[in-house]
Amino acid sequence: MLRSSARNDQPAAAQPGSEYAALSRLVRQAGLLDRRRAWYAWRITGTFAALVAGWALFVQVGNSWWTLAVAVFLAVVFAQLGFLGHDAGHRQIFASRRTNYLLGVACGNLAIGLSYGWWVSKHNRHHANPNTEDEDPDIMISVLAFSGGRARAAAGVRRLIFRYQAWLMVPMLLLEGIGLHSSSIRAVTRRHSARAIRSRIAEISLLTLHFAAYLSVVFLVLSPVKAVVFILVQQGLFGFYLGCSFAPNHKGMPVLTKDQKVGFLHRQVLTSRNVRGGWLTDAALGGLNYQIEHHLFPSMPRPSLRRAQPLIAKFCAEHGVPYAESSLLGSYAQALRHLNQVGRQTRRRRVT
Repeated sequence: MLRSSARNDQPAAAQPGSEYAALSRLVRQAGLLDRRRAWYAWRITGTFAALVAGWALFVQVGNSWWTLAVAVFLAVVFAQLGFLGHDAGHRQIFASRRTNYLLGVACGNLAIGLSYGWWVSKHNRHHANPNTEDEDPDIMISVLAFSGGRARAAAGVRRLIFRYQAWLMVPMLLLEGIGLHSSSIRAVTRRHSARAIRSRIAEISLLTLHFAAYLSVVFLVLSPVKAVVFILVQQGLFGFYLGCSFAPNHKGMPVLTKDQKVGFLHRQVLTSRNVRGGWLTDAALGGLNYQIEHHLFPSMPRPSLRRAQPLIAKFCAEHGVPYAESSLLGSYAQALRHLNQVGRQTRRRRVT
């Protein structure tokens, strides 16, 4: 499943005696990589219980506009299931790869309609090369430019979109859920090797079951107009929530070129940003607010990230590694400011 840094606590590039090796020893000695089975047991149980309760309430409310309130609730639950799938993808929950996979497809394919296998593959590449042009799929987005070179090279409609991308960012997030679904469907229906055929069949089957059940329940309970509005609200807010959870992590942080030689520790820390907050921020962002700690130790269980934060921040300070942290609103401001600055560069003439 997950490879490279997403699967191992210490990447192959970290040699004994390196800064990362020293930090890894401190983290291991503090027990921060130990499994947190009890925490995940109640988290998994509570999240799936919320999913069942949400759909039960939807049926109970019936053909009423009040189901839009249920749509908001289910959007939050879908995102929380996505966070659990993320943790399973990094093998934070179980020691067994198979058990993590089963939980991942249950959360992704079956519960919320996203291909777990496609997401793991994409997320592997992101963790290996965060904020790196032509390497990180999270910044190689067709409708957004994160570097001046990409903005200046654009033409036509894309150039116009890049110019106003800071203003378009929020409405585009409302389409994130639909984009994730369409990417999942494309991923599972394209040709795969014979070795991957079993997982492909399983993923297609679970995605089909999800969409069939989702659409059947919605259109059986609601009138056609209410059903369409419910889907737009639920899926729009689901994508918006996920987008707002991911945006603070790397947007507005340094963008590297694939030719730059940067060590693992520096690459992960310099391109990531933490978000300050308490338990509510931790719950709302699924632990992604500790983005630096997560990128340095992807398999660290989510509840251990808060404990690891002061240790890693102190280590970075002692070794002269810039450690970025801001408020949630401050992180959005930095991301939008960066997008606006990049967008302005579309007005400059390209050098031929």
